[in-house]
Amino acid sequence: MKLFVSPRAPNPRRVLMFITEKGLTGIEQQTVDLGRGEHWSESFRARSPLAKVPVLELDDGRSLGETRAICTYLEGLAPEPNLMGRDFDERAFIEMADRRVELYFFGCITNWIRHTHPGLAPLERPQFADFGRSQGEKLPAIARWLDDELARHEFVAGERFTIADITAFCALEFARGLMKFQPGELGMSRLQAWRDRVAERPSARA
Repeated sequence: MKLFVSPRAPNPRRVLMFITEKGLTGIEQQTVDLGRGEHWSESFRARSPLAKVPVLELDDGRSLGETRAICTYLEGLAPEPNLMGRDFDERAFIEMADRRVELYFFGCITNWIRHTHPGLAPLERPQFADFGRSQGEKLPAIARWLDDELARHEFVAGERFTIADITAFCALEFARGLMKFQPGELGMSRLQAWRDRVAERPSARA
């Protein structure tokens, strides 16, 4: 299999963390240079019609896009260590947590960065600066929701590390790296402590 990734992009990082947590090997990586517009090339869009990374090219030649779908496929290949739920009940609650993180926390961060950071201007045409700033203003309230969740359990979706932690960590690192967002500086000590624990995992350096 071949995984198409792009350095510093958060969604490919989510899949790379998932692969490392699974201990999977033998998946070739191919870099797509977003800055040079390689994702818009005809050859790449044949794999990803919306020009998005990551994409996993399967051994039979099919291309699988979307981070969550790729992780679902990999979970099926390597069920342990389990990251998406052992039965329907646990799967539902992990998916709920992961979807909330992706849609509200990660989505807010992505819009904030893509519409305000000058380095992202070539990839987000046009940028809507007012919209981006509004997302940045909303982020602390959403982050406090996550901080409150971590008061009830050790990890995002419960008492063990799951895909929801990967999604939240990559989102937070995206905001930390480009926007210097530090939840601890805003009084969210639980979210900061969780981030620091996850950062020590080998997969965080994938």
